[in-house]
Amino acid sequence: MMLERGKMDRGVIEIVGIDSLVPETHLLRQIDRAVDFNRLYGMVEELYCEDNGRPSIDPVVLFKMVLIQHLYGLPSLRRAAEEVSLNVAYRWFLGCSLQEEMPHFSTVSYNFRHRFTAETVEQVFSWILEEVAEAGYLSTKAVFIDGTHIKASANTKKKVKERIPAASKHYAKELMEEVNADREAHGKKPFDDDENKPKAPRRNNTSRKKLARRKKEKMRTATRSVTDPDSGLFVKGDHKRQFAYEAHTACDKHGFVLEAVVTPGNVHDSVAFDDVYDKVTASFPEVEAIVADSAYKTPHICKKVFEDGRVLSTAYKRPQTMKGGHEWWKYVYDEHYDCVICPEYQTLKYRTTNREGYRQYRSDPKICAACPTRALCTHAKDFVKTVQRHIWKDFEELADDVRYTPRYQKLYKRRKETIERVFADAKEKHAMRYTQYRGLAQVTNWVKLKFAAMNLKKLARWKWMEVRSCLAYLLFCTYNLQNHAYC
Repeated sequence: MMLERGKMDRGVIEIVGIDSLVPETHLLRQIDRAVDFNRLYGMVEELYCEDNGRPSIDPVVLFKMVLIQHLYGLPSLRRAAEEVSLNVAYRWFLGCSLQEEMPHFSTVSYNFRHRFTAETVEQVFSWILEEVAEAGYLSTKAVFIDGTHIKASANTKKKVKERIPAASKHYAKELMEEVNADREAHGKKPFDDDENKPKAPRRNNTSRKKLARRKKEKMRTATRSVTDPDSGLFVKGDHKRQFAYEAHTACDKHGFVLEAVVTPGNVHDSVAFDDVYDKVTASFPEVEAIVADSAYKTPHICKKVFEDGRVLSTAYKRPQTMKGGHEWWKYVYDEHYDCVICPEYQTLKYRTTNREGYRQYRSDPKICAACPTRALCTHAKDFVKTVQRHIWKDFEELADDVRYTPRYQKLYKRRKETIERVFADAKEKHAMRYTQYRGLAQVTNWVKLKFAAMNLKKLARWKWMEVRSCLAYLLFCTYNLQNHAYC
């Protein structure tokens, strides 16, 4: 083959249409066919003035630019604006010509920071989910819930430690009511509600030491970032200590994201579960099963899910027992006599129910002093073994029973191809490993738009595959009919 040199046709002038330069199978063409972007005008109409001010940039163009950023994993709006001005397919998607000037990145950034609110972003996210549901691709019988950390734009060296009030639990009132009912059933005095208790006019005889201890228990020490105060210090195992956010996410069995709640990185998964669960079940009341890992296997979550008539499918959670001691299952709870039987067949009798909802069962020190396996049971100097059992433990045992059923075993195994796959794609393909935004509100909008882009991408792909398979089937039928007629 003859070698050709000096190919320099840069100055050639051609008359072409931008539509002919974009392949029919391009992702942006599939997205443009999948949904009607004119619905965005109704969402942002109230944010613009009809008869005053300068002419604005088309809000659909602004949303499409941000959508391109999340679809292709571009790290910033500045980079997205540069790519849009150079890429022919991006220009076609925005509805712009080859010579038209693109909006400046600061214009897009300003609109998404100051004009488009969190409600607008939520409407866009819900709109994409509605399109998925109308297409028949949404399956919400089983919902998969988990959380993933996103590195914050904050220096770990710029931090301060401060004392902040300890956050109360969502279910604190419900728990206290059941704890007091349990104490009264056992002949114990119920706890006083210190917050709602009226101040007595008489002098308080509580010692200063006890008052200081109570005040200390209601406060905790937290590490706060000076750069991004809304982020939280993420510390887990061998992972590097860093300031981060956590996206608590729910998806269906097809990997469509149903809900996402963003919290600081130091908020545990089980603490944010209520917000995610309540939003998902409010939007999709037909949910039958919740699939989550062992971090969500807490008495409150088990009770909440099972009392709603749903099933919680979780993994095995290793009991936190004494290392080298008796196995946890050797301590058997006797429901009839309300006691615990130890491995030496001695009874641990009920002592009290604490504020955290745990019933405490204690052994007789006279019997334990002469026990041959006391070293495997307790190292206490007073020879007392204490076993705790939560008042909602029965719901945890229901979750254990579900774990052994074949149906929910198969369902739990699908986590790796549903919620875990969502996180993997978001970080590897859509640049969600770290965020350049600061503040919980901005990061929440950023995460919601990213998941909306992922849902839209999957919707467009599936619709395109469905149309292509239908065309292939029609061609196959036509070919067979022609051959049959010829024969």
